[in-house]
Amino acid sequence: MIEAALATLPLSPGVYRMLDAKGDALYVGKARALRRRVYAYTQVGKLPERLRRMVYETRSLEVMTTGSEAEALLLEANLIKKLRPRYNIVLRDDKSYPWLVMTEDHPYPQIGKHRGERRKGASYWGPFASVWAVNQTLSALQKVFLLRSCADTVFDTRDRPCLLHQIKRCSAPCVERVSQADYRELVDEAKQFLSGQTPSIQKHLATEMEAAAERLEFERAAALRDRIRGLTYMQGRDRVNLDGVDDADVVALHQLAGQSCVQVFFFRGGRNNGNRPYFLSKGDAGPEEVMGSFLGQLYDDLPPPPLILLSHDPEESALIAEALTLKAGRKVELHRPQRGEKRHAVEHAETNAREALERRMAEGTAQEALLAGVARLFELPGPPERIEVYDNSHIQGTHAYGVMIAAGAPGFLKQAYRKFSIKSDLKPGDDFAMMREVFERRFGRAMKEDPGRDSGTWPDLVLIDGGAGQLSAATAILAEMGVEDLPLVGVAKGPDRDAGREWFHQTGKAPFQLPPRDPVLYYLQRLRDEAHRFAITTHRAGRSKAITKSELDDIPGVGPAVKRRLLNHFGSARGVRNAALPDLENCPGIGPAVARKIHGHFHPGGTEG
Repeated sequence: MIEAALATLPLSPGVYRMLDAKGDALYVGKARALRRRVYAYTQVGKLPERLRRMVYETRSLEVMTTGSEAEALLLEANLIKKLRPRYNIVLRDDKSYPWLVMTEDHPYPQIGKHRGERRKGASYWGPFASVWAVNQTLSALQKVFLLRSCADTVFDTRDRPCLLHQIKRCSAPCVERVSQADYRELVDEAKQFLSGQTPSIQKHLATEMEAAAERLEFERAAALRDRIRGLTYMQGRDRVNLDGVDDADVVALHQLAGQSCVQVFFFRGGRNNGNRPYFLSKGDAGPEEVMGSFLGQLYDDLPPPPLILLSHDPEESALIAEALTLKAGRKVELHRPQRGEKRHAVEHAETNAREALERRMAEGTAQEALLAGVARLFELPGPPERIEVYDNSHIQGTHAYGVMIAAGAPGFLKQAYRKFSIKSDLKPGDDFAMMREVFERRFGRAMKEDPGRDSGTWPDLVLIDGGAGQLSAATAILAEMGVEDLPLVGVAKGPDRDAGREWFHQTGKAPFQLPPRDPVLYYLQRLRDEAHRFAITTHRAGRSKAITKSELDDIPGVGPAVKRRLLNHFGSARGVRNAALPDLENCPGIGPAVARKIHGHFHPGGTEG
């Protein structure tokens, strides 16, 4: 079939697709001269085994010509990501990237996060490796530059400042607490910061602060001082030194046992926008081939930065640089540094790639083998069928929750997860009291409902977050309840809370650590991290529910829409409670009957006239 197609193939650059009997793509390739490249597939004896199988399965061939080989490379990468051919090296990550966006078509521009296609009338900064990374930057920008993040619909209907203004994260342009000119200056400063011009902003703010102090405007001087502190903190936390480089990506590859992981760090404006691991199929290919294929697919939907620092030189490095330059509309340099800060950055990314791949391989190890390793480690009579992990979350004792997650041979047993809203009054930081309540409720109920432990809901191993003190307290709590035969292990993080340096505590044994790349260690870390994730999300949900609940919820007939109108108009539930009947009647969307009902709820002995 391939030989028959050769007669009609041009000698121009382009992309070819090998298709199977169903018409699905088996392989996508690019060529400087299509006829010569495809001819190589007729020399089956010279092909590696993988490509021999591909040729055997090929039933038809499609080609697309391009203006240059660089254009062909870009088209090839696009088709590989879209079609995911079985015989290509395919990037196993189709997530979009979050960006920071600032609207430009409003008198008071809004700052926020964005995914998907760009729209006119807005400026974008990124990419960021994760939502967490963009949220961190967005939060810091609000503190330093006081830009609004609310939607235009909310902005247009407010008549009082919102909570963000009260906590000094917004300048409240919605109610004209800042002039349009002053807000525009904040916008310009934020743009300068995102472009890496932090020193000039700090100098400008310092000059303003001194001038305000000389005019005895101490409140404004203090506000400027707080902004300078926030800017200094952001710069110290996120700023990186890559020998004067502002915009660059660091791309590092690690291969192990036929698998490949590429770690990418995104640096923009001299700041770290986070990192993300990527896993590729056909990891048995050489590092040069894998790196070349990866770069084409990575920048298929991302604008490449001016500099890309690499751990391995890709195949056809010059061609890839030409293609990315064509895509970016400016020069893009591929560089494999050998010394200095740039080399250190690449080595750091390589370490992250190795650890991510090892972690992934450890997670892919048979669950039974991991559980058997846990049994050996903690001297259990056999592989545990059910492991329970406990954690808690609170803010100085408020909105306190304890959680339990469970895992076993099938993986995480999410139907067995439990939340415990702490009912007793706690002193700030009294984690022992929280653990006592959680254990008493969990095992008190278990002893009542299943004293013979026949239902399979009793754990074979209990992990708690903490060291010797927490372990001793947990053991004492269970002993008081008459439960003295449950294996308990305390998992304490090492110095600086570094993952991989955890200490494990068991009663009657000296604390110990595991080798940094032990598969059982990765498994235990995963259990602990899942418990921590569940604790944080449970706490946030409970806190949000408590915050959003108000006395308006108790008024019969007042639903979410009416409640929203009231809060938008009066600013708070207290404002609604103190409002006179005529004021309630004048609230947009609130009729006389509803107004009388609301007024009567708060003033049952008053008149309605």
